[in-house]
Amino acid sequence: MNRDDRKPRKPPAISRRSFIKGAGAVAAAAGLVRVGPAAADEKRLPAGVVEKLGPEAATIELSINGKPVALEIEPRVTLLSALREHLGLTGTKLVCDRGACGACTVHLDGKPVTSCMMLAIDARGHQITTIEGLGTPSNMHPVQAAFVETDALQCGFCTPGMVMSVAAALERNPAATIDEIKHATAGNICRCGTYPHVFVAALRAVKPAQTGSARSVRATRDA
Repeated sequence: MNRDDRKPRKPPAISRRSFIKGAGAVAAAAGLVRVGPAAADEKRLPAGVVEKLGPEAATIELSINGKPVALEIEPRVTLLSALREHLGLTGTKLVCDRGACGACTVHLDGKPVTSCMMLAIDARGHQITTIEGLGTPSNMHPVQAAFVETDALQCGFCTPGMVMSVAAALERNPAATIDEIKHATAGNICRCGTYPHVFVAALRAVKPAQTGSARSVRATRDA
């Protein structure tokens, strides 16, 4: 028989029932099982044990702005949603909801992260700091004070994320350069275009370098 005359084999038929059954099993495996819990919770589980959560709400504990907080939430809830909708910490802003604008930036163990891209359950065992925990109107963080003094905002919606990114950069390097500031805020979008004022504010909050470089001299509130 000529090879070209052979009829191609038909793939095995898949019924609607078997498809739904298989898809359900995959969804269950993806949504209900978490491997590698946060460090603080890992100690509570015996070696090799897989943590199972969901789909119903579960009680978890987070450390937010230096205080332990108990939450009853579904495993699918993002850290951003937990902060805003469950704890009323609305300083952290919801804008793009896909980690592209930086408005939802918070600190996780001192490092800036986009809270819309992280599940709240994955933040267990870590220290979370929001804009509310960075400073208060009566006792502002130096970066917050600098933003006010230099008018580094217009609508103000992106400002909390900007402040958190700059504050994290100055925590890493108190004598940061303008290039380091620009790199630190590269993931933060300001639709009002106040970047020049943001950079001025950031440099005002910079501490004097040991070399006494004029570029890094911090302008204090009393100046």
